[in-house]
Amino acid sequence: MNLFAERINKLRLLLKQNGIDVYYVPTADFHGSEYINDYFKVRAYLSGFTGSAGTLFVTQSEAGLFTDGRYFIQAERELLGSGITLYRSGMEQVPTPEEKLSELLKDGGVLGFDGRFLSYAFLRFLNESLDNEKVTIRCDVDLTAELWPDRPALSHRPAYRLAERYTGKSTAQKLSEVREAMKKVHPETVYKKGSKQNFSKKQAFTAEVYLITSLDDIAWLFNLRGSDILHNPVVLSYAMITETKAFLYLEPAALDDTTKMLLEEEGVILRPYDAIYEDAAKLRDCTVLLDAKRVNCALVQALPKGCTLLDAVGPVLFAKAVKNDTELKNLAAAHRKDGVAVTKFMYWLKHNIGKQTITEASAAAHLLALRKEQEGFLEPSFETISAYNANAAMMHYHTDEKNSAELNTEGFLLVDSGGQYYEGTTDVTRTYVLGEIPLEWKKHYTAVLRGMLALSAANFLYGCRGANLDILARGPLWQMGLDYRCGTGHGVGYLLNVHEAPNNFRWRIMPERTDSCVLEEGMVTTNEPGVYVEESHGIRIENELVCRKGTKNEYGQFMYFETLTVTPIDLEAVLLEELTAAEKRTLNDYHKKVYETLLPYLTKEEGEWLREVTRPVE
Repeated sequence: MNLFAERINKLRLLLKQNGIDVYYVPTADFHGSEYINDYFKVRAYLSGFTGSAGTLFVTQSEAGLFTDGRYFIQAERELLGSGITLYRSGMEQVPTPEEKLSELLKDGGVLGFDGRFLSYAFLRFLNESLDNEKVTIRCDVDLTAELWPDRPALSHRPAYRLAERYTGKSTAQKLSEVREAMKKVHPETVYKKGSKQNFSKKQAFTAEVYLITSLDDIAWLFNLRGSDILHNPVVLSYAMITETKAFLYLEPAALDDTTKMLLEEEGVILRPYDAIYEDAAKLRDCTVLLDAKRVNCALVQALPKGCTLLDAVGPVLFAKAVKNDTELKNLAAAHRKDGVAVTKFMYWLKHNIGKQTITEASAAAHLLALRKEQEGFLEPSFETISAYNANAAMMHYHTDEKNSAELNTEGFLLVDSGGQYYEGTTDVTRTYVLGEIPLEWKKHYTAVLRGMLALSAANFLYGCRGANLDILARGPLWQMGLDYRCGTGHGVGYLLNVHEAPNNFRWRIMPERTDSCVLEEGMVTTNEPGVYVEESHGIRIENELVCRKGTKNEYGQFMYFETLTVTPIDLEAVLLEELTAAEKRTLNDYHKKVYETLLPYLTKEEGEWLREVTRPVE
């Protein structure tokens, strides 16, 4: 029997013993993180699906996994033989996970899950959508110990303090600004703990306590960085801010004496990681600010009855997204360093393909080695995607040395990669021409490039959201009857998570996500349209953009984007006759910047080559 089918059968025995009809396992940790530490990968352990997004449900007769368009191909392969049905989220006739739960429990039953893994908003949704007279919801069902005997230990690796020359603000300054924001909170919903009635309010409230569970928010607020999640320099932690005190919950061993002293000097009280639940239970009749979409339901359930809960997006989320002048100056340096590494990689690839054996894995390894040569480089910002031809049709494809395609002098190599530097986080994708390619591939490549250039050159009024601008990137593809099943771009943290809310480019509004805000000056967002043709090829071209203020006149404040990424775009697949004059100007201006920025850091031979690959097009 398939290994994962055996694990599902073992789970079914435990469900029967515990009186559970439906068991729900998300991809999550206790903090609502997108990427998670190995300790939390229960869904992957049970199902065999290793993608970063997916939800598993199991009953005595059925098991299913929901995932989005980035992972359809990968999930189909990894679930083979497990007996788990793949639900392709977003496709016609495919229910949402919540709709499936309603179907499974329409006649009643017991739904079980570990409340530390699911948000309080999800629990509230279940209470509102399921028939509570028939359905029992149990949030305390943790079967992991019996299912996963060799589970990895919970990580508490050493953390470090990020100096103010990188952050631009001290923790004391940030705490002061947070406390000021706590005085005027506009919650989506106000409700009393222990009461079934919710009160929608429009006036401002003062929060006496602010609960923060999102790891990147906490790292930013306390100027801490760590390595508890691969490629995401965060520390497993919680935080509770009051009008006069700031509590930081993490394992004491994660901090050295100097870091502890610096935090304490800024008024931070250190507490053990799990003590947040104990301290939350001690709060009495106070007003608590929390984001119900991000705080786990077990923590909210620990709050005593009588607390007034203000459900709102916390002030840290927005403050973190708007990079200050110091951060933006540093980011320019990070992208210059990253551009040197990626450009040297392109030079190496173009000069060695067909002359030596290069695989997807060895190409990724060479790029990493070049990044390591850059001063201030810490680690990749995510696992590099190095995908040849048909493999690139899987948006989040990953290779390894044992199963790595060898590159030939034909087709495309798509490389999506990034770095974590003291000066910030980078994310860049280039699709390289390795030799002969069909005309259709060139048409697709040119359409992707046109969309990327159009969004880069956008001039728009303040108040626009990413949803308003997404058509610029998709337009050339939509004209061809093509699309891609993901957003066009995401926010990027500062030496933090490569995917950061609340800014993005995506035409489809997704209420469960906090990532469709008004674009503010200083927000950094990726611009990465693509084409993905199963069993054939994949194309993506990605730059990072920072939002800037432009002209202000009687129509309002106009905004524009400045491109941070500096590395050549492969011109070999571009059908120049399909580019407009404006698109050619945008491309030429970008390549002029690339050439002038990188030339001082390249060898003579590399510089001569760079002049050719960034030549003006007419």
